[in-house]
Amino acid sequence: MKGRTRPNGSGTAYKRGKTWTARVVVGWKECPTGGFTPVYRTKGGFLRKKDALDYIPTLKQEKPKAKAPKLIDYWTTYHDGEFQQLSKSKQTAYSGAWKKLSTLYYRPVDQLTVAEIRENVSRVASTYYTVRDCKTVLTRLFALAGADGWCNKDLPSYIVLPKLSEKERQVFADTEQLNLWKLYESGDIRAAIPLLMIYTGMMPGEMQRLKVDNIDLDNRKITGIGMKTKVRKESPVFMPNDILPVVEDLISNAQPSGYLWPRNENKWYADYYAALEASGCRRLEPYCCRHTTATRLAVTENIAPQTIRRMMRWSTAKMLDRYAHPDEADVLEAADTMKRE
Repeated sequence: MKGRTRPNGSGTAYKRGKTWTARVVVGWKECPTGGFTPVYRTKGGFLRKKDALDYIPTLKQEKPKAKAPKLIDYWTTYHDGEFQQLSKSKQTAYSGAWKKLSTLYYRPVDQLTVAEIRENVSRVASTYYTVRDCKTVLTRLFALAGADGWCNKDLPSYIVLPKLSEKERQVFADTEQLNLWKLYESGDIRAAIPLLMIYTGMMPGEMQRLKVDNIDLDNRKITGIGMKTKVRKESPVFMPNDILPVVEDLISNAQPSGYLWPRNENKWYADYYAALEASGCRRLEPYCCRHTTATRLAVTENIAPQTIRRMMRWSTAKMLDRYAHPDEADVLEAADTMKRE
């Protein structure tokens, strides 16, 4: 019987293809099923077995290469540091951008490429501001990773921002609003989503977090749902009388959790657009409802700017310039108020 040619723990060499690989045990780990299994360190590419064996003492002394942190590790560092000094609105925007980047969370930062970053951002963001926020967040995280020497800190600079469109948001025409009411009265509760936003000026995110406990029917107010700005968070949403039956209907059909809608953002948007299609409305995005509120108050009802400011929960009435959208007919009607003395 042939004896052992190399003592235990001194390593070995084996052939892989045309080259030799040195292997040595550097530790032991416990097996889930009991007992222990060796932990190996290897080095390949040697042309001769002797060269592989001669390298074993060096292989024993080599320090294992550290694994690069994942992107989420640098988000934690950023979130606990610089992020806390940002304004609440910036925190909200950057947190939203980070949520969109979820497919990159557990990628080692040294493996991320320009192509992968671009592809992921383009898949989750399309408008100028959402892409900009994603780019800003990635820039902050790569700056931290670059400082640690794990990657090129300038990778996010290759994200191309889409063209900023300053096109006015559209508003729901009177006939479209009437059609939404007809759809609701026919028994389609989905029409309550655009109607409630048009009649209160609520934002989509506020609607989605609305609970029965937030609603005070007697005083026609909704509280505790404001988002983004300090004024919106502290100000109540006012409800006109005509929308109260819709709110009462929604309360009677509320979720067991108290929310007026299922906690599923995709379903909420699906119901919103389904209501528009069923009523024959144009496919206007949810934020157009809020613009419709401001336009109706300013143009149709001729309400004072300061009163509109409170209704819309703005910090300044100057926001009316962005939200009210009079058309040519409205302007001509206003011009006709200038009568000959």
